Amino acid sequence: MSASPNSRARAVADVNRGTILAVVEIAAAAQKIFDALTSSEVTRWWGSPDTYQTTEWQAEVRPGGKWRAGGVSADGRSFSVGGEYLEVSPPTRLVQTWVADWDGGNTTTITYELSPIDGGTRLTLWHEGFAGRPQSCAGHAQGWERVFGWLTAYASEEGKLSHFLCRLIPPRPDFAQTLNALEKSAMSEHSKYWAGKLQEGIVVAFGPVLDPRGGWGVGIVRAKDEASVEAMRDADPAMVADIGMQYEILPMMTAVY
Repeated sequence: MSASPNSRARAVADVNRGTILAVVEIAAAAQKIFDALTSSEVTRWWGSPDTYQTTEWQAEVRPGGKWRAGGVSADGRSFSVGGEYLEVSPPTRLVQTWVADWDGGNTTTITYELSPIDGGTRLTLWHEGFAGRPQSCAGHAQGWERVFGWLTAYASEEGKLSHFLCRLIPPRPDFAQTLNALEKSAMSEHSKYWAGKLQEGIVVAFGPVLDPRGGWGVGIVRAKDEASVEAMRDADPAMVADIGMQYEILPMMTAVY
């Protein structure tokens, strides 16, 4: 069976046993999907403006490690969910507990299994522990269909991202040694800005280059197109401060990492 980026997620709730089975086929490698489920990438895809947005993620991805996600619903209410990893076998199997504040603090268990198929990965989920709570079981089944839909769109789109090399060129060769107060402040905010993009998964790596002819900065960015990188450039505090910095954006033919 071939996977398609438009493969529809299906979730079935057995309210008598208190279990959920959800399945989706995604045109992406298992490792990509596993990473999307266990890293800060969660904040990039888990949610939508009309439902809720996941904005926080912390995790120690190992057996016994804790994880936590938080965010805000469309009506402005905050939420959180967390638990513990029970099994971690990348990229094929992940088992974790699930304790959601909207579910009365009850502990349930999620098992993800990722199997290679022609053209992608079949992701199967079991969510157990809803015995005696049929409404919660049915509601979570509907929720997993939405979540798997978001994950499918994200993981499939990620495969289409391009990589760009960005050079940040200072106004003078000895810029790093002769910073004035305004420049020092702007570059401090610039570093925080890029660190945030690194945390979001948009930036692959960045840092200063010790060029004998004069230092400059370099960054590798993943984006849909050059216009997206230009928008990131325009919001960079180093550019907003108008201290004479210049960006050079170059598309990469390929990226291996």
